[in-house]
Amino acid sequence: MDATVLWSGDGVLVIGIVPPPSRMEARAHLRQAVRVAAAQWQNMDIEAISVESTPGSSPRLLLAGGVVGLSFSHDEGISLAAVHLHGAVGIDVMRVQDVPDWANLARDYLGPQVAQELAACPDAQRPLALAQAWTAREAALKCAGLQLMEWNEMSLNCNVQHIALQDGFIAMLATPKTETGVRPDGSDPSFTLLG
Repeated sequence: MDATVLWSGDGVLVIGIVPPPSRMEARAHLRQAVRVAAAQWQNMDIEAISVESTPGSSPRLLLAGGVVGLSFSHDEGISLAAVHLHGAVGIDVMRVQDVPDWANLARDYLGPQVAQELAACPDAQRPLALAQAWTAREAALKCAGLQLMEWNEMSLNCNVQHIALQDGFIAMLATPKTETGVRPDGSDPSFTLLG
């Protein structure tokens, strides 16, 4: 199964595949695609690369004696993986769609500021804004090594950026925040909606 390189820079590689319908097969295909892509990216023998995953903890990519950050995300028709040579990483993908219970979802998982921003969005723009906010939150949680949880005031210290995908999907990539990733006012740029 061929992987498409969606983004590469700063020691980070993001790939995508069109997965088989079975979730189990999609996971296996994505893990193999990560190994192939990482071998090409780092000019290494694929046999020196393996994926390690333990239930309840973030997956890791083992590269010839070293461990690097790895994150996966799946939605119907697309699977993504992000590799970070220098630390943790989070990736999340979501189909842009109308979510009838968006207000409760935003309040419970995205926080009051994002819930207010979504409420102020025109109805036609809300599905895209919700997908952006949701994937940003999920990617940041993954980068921080956390599972999906209800909103709290905890700072996740992640930089989040949009990854361009085909129409109908939104993806966000999160990497640990550096000093240059903090706004001058000290606020966290990772949870604002994209324009």
